[in-house]
Amino acid sequence: MSEPLLRVDNLVKHFPIRAGFLMRQVGVVRAVDGVSFSLSPGETFGLVGESGSGKTTLAMTLLGGYRATAGEIWFRGDNIADPVARRRRPALTKEIQVVFQDPGSSLNPRRTVRQTLEVPLRVHRLVSTHGEAARQIARLLETVELPAEFMHAFPAALSGGQKQRVAIARALATEPSFIVLDEPTSALDVSVQGKIIALLLDLQRRLNLTYLFITHDLSLMRNVATRVAVMYLGKLAELADTASLFGNPLHPYTRMLLSAIPVVSEAEERLKPRWVVPRGETPSPARVPPGCSFHPRCPDAFAVCPRIDPVAASADGRHVVRCHLYPGCTPAEVADAART
Repeated sequence: MSEPLLRVDNLVKHFPIRAGFLMRQVGVVRAVDGVSFSLSPGETFGLVGESGSGKTTLAMTLLGGYRATAGEIWFRGDNIADPVARRRRPALTKEIQVVFQDPGSSLNPRRTVRQTLEVPLRVHRLVSTHGEAARQIARLLETVELPAEFMHAFPAALSGGQKQRVAIARALATEPSFIVLDEPTSALDVSVQGKIIALLLDLQRRLNLTYLFITHDLSLMRNVATRVAVMYLGKLAELADTASLFGNPLHPYTRMLLSAIPVVSEAEERLKPRWVVPRGETPSPARVPPGCSFHPRCPDAFAVCPRIDPVAASADGRHVVRCHLYPGCTPAEVADAART
């Protein structure tokens, strides 16, 4: 295994809840609650889960949009969770980029495509003249399979797919090594989604990019991700390489998600786990249930689950799960007491 490009250690992001005339803190929203993983250069790491599971908050914390409450984010040897360390590395904003979910809202409607793409080039001093900027923008548009004359268009004149290609070109302008893809196809027509995914995979091969791909579409992850992490109420429930996760899902929540994937053939239906009927709705991250946060909805919950929060443990050396059903997930010092 190569040295990780990115390593996240026990990352926490809580938002305070304030109320009353004096706006005193009365609670916290546990958006990200102790997440750890790493990314190797050139891989696509899929992060999946229901809405509200903390996926986008995790991404925004990695990008520096939110300050981490606790934990570490190591990128090329620097702990960028520390704002001081991040300020000391201005080149980080070149190496780490993002493509957002809705290209219509991520592009300034008052700027032409040229003006949009010229901003990162000027900010990072990658071009020095008007002509050099025009040539570089034309190359960026060619990279995302758009004609050079699109640089004079405003976003309103572009289709959804074309807007997303411009957003991808903007992310590529600084020649990054790591790109966060926050549901980059969910706002697009189905006919366009496949073309954008094909473009992203082609760019990854040609430019040796590393992706953190956030989505709620498990079918998509099966086809594009190297490894997949399943997130629930701010924590990782399961993490494994794609074949292991889909072929042998361990966590009841993962099985619930996979059993709900729509399929169009009997062969695909046979590959799915047995249908798991979910109980109730996902709780609010401001009121996380005690013990295992999934236990109120879990069909396999037993006495320990409401009392003790399981820890992440490796099932086979690489497949990591956080569930009391598996040895090692119940802390040893409290396991005996929990069974009494």
